[in-house]
Amino acid sequence: MRPFELHILASDKPFYEGECVSLVIPTPTGQYGIQAYHSNLVTAVVPGELDFTYEKDGGLVRVRAAVSEGIVKVENNRVLVLVDTAERPEEIDENRARRAAEAAREHLSHKQSLKEYYAAQARLARAMNRLKLKRHEDGPQ
Repeated sequence: MRPFELHILASDKPFYEGECVSLVIPTPTGQYGIQAYHSNLVTAVVPGELDFTYEKDGGLVRVRAAVSEGIVKVENNRVLVLVDTAERPEEIDENRARRAAEAAREHLSHKQSLKEYYAAQARLARAMNRLKLKRHEDGPQ
């Protein structure tokens, strides 16, 4: 497998910077895979699971993360992923994510402006994505 350069930057910190051999990102049209020498591309990232693999000490290491909305740019064998948040399963506080989902659902049930409605939908999507990734990582509850 041939590597490419990957930079995943969250709004508050770099999440990963280094070589990568495969990347799968959540987009508005579904999961999208990228490998070395992919054609140039710019697309949106939606809340979901990002998955990438890199080589280390002769083996492959797989990393999964819950990401929020953002953008990805592929150009000249370099990939830049800019997202509001990126979290590994072990960084997710399941109770906090559950409370955030409940608060977003409650907010969605009230009459509000369209802007507030979409913001609450985004918060709910992020919380549900975090819970899904955490539960998948921890196994069946």
